[in-house]
Parts: sequence; C-alpha cells; structure tokens
Amino acid sequence: MKPRSCDTFVVLPPLTAHGGVVFGKNSDRPNGEVQELVYQPAQEHSADSKLKCTYISVDQVERTHAVILSKPSWMWGAEMGANDCGVVVGNEAVWSRITDLEDLQEKLLGMDLVRLALERSENAEHAVDVITQLLETYGQGGPCSDTDPFFTYHNSFLIADPKEAWVLETADKEWAAERISDGYRNISNNLTIGTKIDKCSQNLQETAKKNGFWDGQGDFHFTRVYSKPIDLIEGKRQKCGRDLLANLSKDNSFSVSSMFTVLRDQESGICRPPDDSFPTTGSQVSVLSPFRSGKPHCHWFTATPNPQLSVFKPFIFTPKVRISKHTQSPIFQPDPVQIIPRFESTVDRSHTLYRLHHAATLDQNTTVISLLQEMERNCVAEVEKLLADFKESQSLDEVDDLLKDIVETEVKFYK
Repeated sequence: MKPRSCDTFVVLPPLTAHGGVVFGKNSDRPNGEVQELVYQPAQEHSADSKLKCTYISVDQVERTHAVILSKPSWMWGAEMGANDCGVVVGNEAVWSRITDLEDLQEKLLGMDLVRLALERSENAEHAVDVITQLLETYGQGGPCSDTDPFFTYHNSFLIADPKEAWVLETADKEWAAERISDGYRNISNNLTIGTKIDKCSQNLQETAKKNGFWDGQGDFHFTRVYSKPIDLIEGKRQKCGRDLLANLSKDNSFSVSSMFTVLRDQESGICRPPDDSFPTTGSQVSVLSPFRSGKPHCHWFTATPNPQLSVFKPFIFTPKVRISKHTQSPIFQPDPVQIIPRFESTVDRSHTLYRLHHAATLDQNTTVISLLQEMERNCVAEVEKLLADFKESQSLDEVDDLLKDIVETEVKFYK
C-alpha cells in the first residue's frame, strides 16, 4: 500500500526574503499514528558502543549533535528534524524497480537514517555521506508502520543547510544525489533525479545493466532507469508543489509564512485532513539564516496533525534550551501479564498537546483556533524581528524556553 501524500520543499537565495534557506515538510502517515516532538542534547559516547535504532543496532559515534525531532512515537527514527549545526532533513517514501519482498527484512528505516544524519552531520553534504555509508553498510528495510506489517518502502531525502541543499534518492543500496545551490526544489513519492548526478553509489550503473534496466547507451538518467513505468508519471502533488513554490517566490520574497501557505494547501493534496487514510500528522518549517551571518536558525513545528488547523511553534537551539513535556508521548511500559500481538497494538501514545488539539478540532472550536492563529502571526513577526536585529555576540538566553512557553500557552487555550 502506497501512501497518497508526503512532501518536502526547499527554497534558496536569491528567492528568499531573508537571504537564507527556507525548508518545509508535511509528514503524512497511517491514520491514527501519533507524532511527537522531542529534543535530545549533544552527547558523548564511549568507544565501540552500539546504538539501538528501530529494529537493528549500529556502531555508535563518539559524539552526537543536539537535535529536535518530529517523529512517529512508536519508532526510534524521525520523519524530519534539525540539528544544532543548521542541518535539516526530511524523507519521502519511494518505490523502484528493485523493490521486493526482501524489503520486509528488518534493517534501517528511512526515518532511522534521518535521525542518524542529524545526530552525526555538520552540514548537508556530510549528511548525504552519513546516510549513504549507513545505507551501504546496513541496508534499508522493515515495516514502516506498527499496525501494518507489509507497509514498507525505500527512501528519498531532502537535506539542507544554510549554504545549499541536496536531494538523495535510493533504490535498495544504490543511490544518487544532486546538489541544489539556488532556486527551489520539492520531492514527493517519486524519484526525481535525472542526468545531473553529483554523487552516487559505486555500482549504480553496473547494477542497472545487470538487472536489464539500462543498456549502457546514451546518458544515464537515474529516474528513467530505476523507476517503475507507472511511477514515471509526475504526481499531482509534485507538480502543484512546484507551482506553489514558483508563484510564492517569484518576487524574491519567500518567507516562513510562504512555506506555511504551501504546507496548508489542501486542494493539491499537500495537506491531508484527519479523515484521510494517510493524514498529515506533523509539519516542520525551518528558516536557516544566511551562511556565515552569525545569526541563529529558527525551526517551526506543529506537533499536531493538519497544519490548516494547527499552530506552528518556533524553536531555536541554545545552550540551555528546554521544551515542553506536552509534545512528548508517554513511555509505554508493557504489562508483563498482557501480551499484545505485534502490529495489533492498541497502545495510546497520544501526548497532551495531541489530545487537546484533537478535541478542539473535533468540536470545531473556531474561537480557540482563531485566537491561536493570531498568536502564530504575532509570534512570526516577533521572531523575524529578533533574527533581523540579532548581533553575533548577543545572548540567546531569552529564547531558552521559546517553544516550551508557546506550547504551554496553547495547552491553556484548549483547557
């Protein structure tokens, strides 16, 4: 079963109002899945230690970066997030001509690779290297849902930092990557890389010839070679997303609010309502300040479904940053007496903000939603002013609790 949605976007200078990079993603997941927002500080790890991901363990590195992650609450990996170096990553489900039943074998999920890249990389190109080295070492595979054992896929990634962006697309252990230095780019659930390949797996072309995908004649076009024929037709969301980026960036004033508009577009299918089989369960927009400007980056998250009825809340990395417990799902401790069959779990992983937001939208409490949307607009104006006026030596102490305070204000509105 293929999801009907999931979209990631990036807009680079000179098309942005602030002169930096704007990244955005809607995470569309199986209906009923809860997405939590978690923060993990930078950490030191002992040599030769192992790290347990969703299904398998991998070699740990000696130091990991601080990360903010929007993640399905049942897995270790993340759908999207950012680290304290200004790297942002989002992934998409893709299928290729070498997708087969072996994909059910438990290896690394694409979401594990997102989190590993954020924990380990210092810039976007480094993140490409981290993901591809892990992909070639451990492979990708395993159920991508805790309720459907046959829901599995390969992955594409959109990765950005303050300087550039990269699109990385995979087919099993083979991969191709394209550097994006200006303009805009979006990815959905199809392969998109053509003949412009800036990095690739060593055996990419040989594997294609061995499997009869390519005769070795003419230019090597990654998408045409590795896509199934049905997936060569560009999807509605892919085209609509590109059109939205083109229209909103045509006067070189694309902003955080512009990306909110893109992610809230329901007509295109980019934003999917809660009653859809694959609704939008979480959204992220990151505003990366210009390269070497010394200004902080700001990452906006909903931590709730349906961005049309959700509020984007800002987060800035600081040495003493704190986030609210209300966006974190409760840790599930199974009852040793009760055996819950795998993929038939009835565990409630709802966090406080998710429950309150769900009740308010279910009751169609337009007064509360209108007040929260006004709060979002005011917050955008205040954060944009903070970033515009920021001096390199300025303290960030005043935003230690920025996300925490706004989440807890939202919780009070619902109560």
